[in-house]
Amino acid sequence: MSVLVTGGAGYIGSHVVRLLQQRGEKVVVVDNLTSGKVERIGDATLVKLDLSDPTAVAVLSDTIEKHSVTSVIHFAAQKQVGVSVEQPEFYFLQNIGGMTNLLNAMRAKGVNQLVFSSSAATYGMPDVDMVTEDLVCAPINPYGETKLIGEWMTRDAARSWGLKVANLRYFNVAGTGWADLADTAVMNLVPIVFAAIKSGTAPKVFGTDYPTADGSCIRDYVHVLDLAEAHLSALAYLNTDDRPYDVFNVGTGHGSSVLEVLAEVKKVTGIDFEIDLAERRAGDPPALCADVSRIEKTLGWKAKHNLHDIVKSAWDAIN
Repeated sequence: MSVLVTGGAGYIGSHVVRLLQQRGEKVVVVDNLTSGKVERIGDATLVKLDLSDPTAVAVLSDTIEKHSVTSVIHFAAQKQVGVSVEQPEFYFLQNIGGMTNLLNAMRAKGVNQLVFSSSAATYGMPDVDMVTEDLVCAPINPYGETKLIGEWMTRDAARSWGLKVANLRYFNVAGTGWADLADTAVMNLVPIVFAAIKSGTAPKVFGTDYPTADGSCIRDYVHVLDLAEAHLSALAYLNTDDRPYDVFNVGTGHGSSVLEVLAEVKKVTGIDFEIDLAERRAGDPPALCADVSRIEKTLGWKAKHNLHDIVKSAWDAIN
């Protein structure tokens, strides 16, 4: 028996792969390696594949049968919000097409356990600071739409052929569990700030006039190792008879402002850098934090790491 991890050579996926390996699981990674790195997956079997390719159902079906796959964790997706706005057709082909092919292969081979990497982007711009899973989803970009549609697809599969699913809606993921698995993409706040420091430029803060304590946006930052542990908890949940929910927020339940994150970076690095105060960006809600009571009560999972742990682990990994 083995666990199939799509996108397992990426930043988050590789953390889950390593945790699975540490507990003795056999792991098969499916990844097209456009952003993933093969050296991240250890001794896991690698199948190089674009899930949206017309041949994907046949390749996935063969992989499932050959390696006796019993469950799937699905990370593989395009995830840049800005690019999704510019190229919505590409995002729908990749994210929805990939999910379609994966579900077809799972159904054909009788694999009925799936943990899906969803996103808080499904919520859009809610008018509340603390977001519960019962909030009506209203994504504001194609990326968020593809994640929400992916959740719909898993529910339809559950009704149609008995798929057992846990959809995990991530908030702001950062940090690293191991230095060799650090986030190499400069797309999120912490790596963006580090890149600015390294280049001698001032990191930008978009908006300091929000109705928050220091005027900057507040977000819920969750350590990637905590997030990875949440996937293992979700897999265990799928093996239980009582599964009242199929969607869970993954965060800390506590927010940190952009200026607080920058202050922590200064503390950890010992570098007193300048900050470029810029105008607000369109579409940024003042505060967005996860209500994590459902995942804590139902899966027994709770984040263990704080903002300091996140920043220090990320900084140590590149120095």
